[in-house]
Amino acid sequence: MAGKAAAPGTAVLLVTANVGSLFDDVVHTHKPHFMALHCQEFGGKNYETSMSHVDKFVKELLSSDAMKEYNRARVYLDENFKSQEHFTALGSFYFLHESLKNIYQFDFKAKKYKKVTGKEIYSDTLESTPMLEKEKFPQDYFPECKWSRKGFVRTRWCVADCAFDLVNIHLFHDASNLVAWETSPSVYSGIRHKALGYVLDRIIDQRFEKVSYFVFGDFNFRLDSKSVVETLCTQATMQTVRAADTNEVVKLIFRESDNDRKVMLQLEKKVFHYFNQEVFRDNNGTALLEFDKELSVFKDRLYELDISFPPSYPYSEDSGQGRQYMNTRCPAWCDRVLMSPSARELILKSESEEKVVTYDHIGPNVCMGDHKPVFLAFRIAPGAGKPHAHVHKCCVVQ
Repeated sequence: MAGKAAAPGTAVLLVTANVGSLFDDVVHTHKPHFMALHCQEFGGKNYETSMSHVDKFVKELLSSDAMKEYNRARVYLDENFKSQEHFTALGSFYFLHESLKNIYQFDFKAKKYKKVTGKEIYSDTLESTPMLEKEKFPQDYFPECKWSRKGFVRTRWCVADCAFDLVNIHLFHDASNLVAWETSPSVYSGIRHKALGYVLDRIIDQRFEKVSYFVFGDFNFRLDSKSVVETLCTQATMQTVRAADTNEVVKLIFRESDNDRKVMLQLEKKVFHYFNQEVFRDNNGTALLEFDKELSVFKDRLYELDISFPPSYPYSEDSGQGRQYMNTRCPAWCDRVLMSPSARELILKSESEEKVVTYDHIGPNVCMGDHKPVFLAFRIAPGAGKPHAHVHKCCVVQ
């Protein structure tokens, strides 16, 4: 039971799961008092047909054995896929353990905290909900995609006298492996940089008091493709295949210089087929972290704990191939839990002789969709928020 956990303080669990994967084992292991689950592509890739099953899934989740000790919940589901202007397919779930007292959520319209009681589900159109801020990125951020669902949803909480924002985010993907390979950094990296910068500017602007923040979701961060290919295929020769009618490059084939000209890598718009997938799994792929560069632009604004798990995408969706990557994209750490410098101080204050901070992925050997869920578990130390409680006015019931 979460209330009887040995370590002091308030246990917090933040999870990002691209298609809402199950996470019962993580709940059982870390016994959080406050839990946040951020989903992207909620309802799956084919949301037009599967969204009808979402309500049933949510009700079953709220009433499941794993969640029986969580007597308060807030669920925000962007289900209105017919609204091209606003639809993001983001789903944000927040669960509060029965032992946790005096939890408040911020009302962005009234600009004050309100005590959280009961279980409430908000769906369809979220624009009118004052307990969150939601935005879809402008179309001109990613003109290649005629109907992008990328955007973010922000909520603000006060837990154990600590106020913080939780931001569910989904950034733009790489539309073509061939285009990503052309430059270093890629044009897509620049688009993600622009979008993430917009989100960070938005959540620290002058409209509201500044608080710590955690941003977690599918950032679609990719390894620097040009550098990765050059490293993996150092001894290879490259063959370029062009379309007969347009002369456009449609395929790159990298062959070993000897060894019967064995194909090492085949690169197409949506094909990244490297002959040895073990390089992405050996030692959790840490040898490839040097090519994970997209976050470095924000090194003064965002912090991340050390990554010690393999790339979270793109896994096979074959139920019997839980460890296998698909040959569609270069494996990368797309799914992350990032935080502001002040949030980093909050969780590191909680470190003691006992390890209470864990940053990892879920279901390493189990098929959980093309993304593996990623989580951050930590504890807010007793009294950590006390110096700021009067500033946030969290302790006043509104």
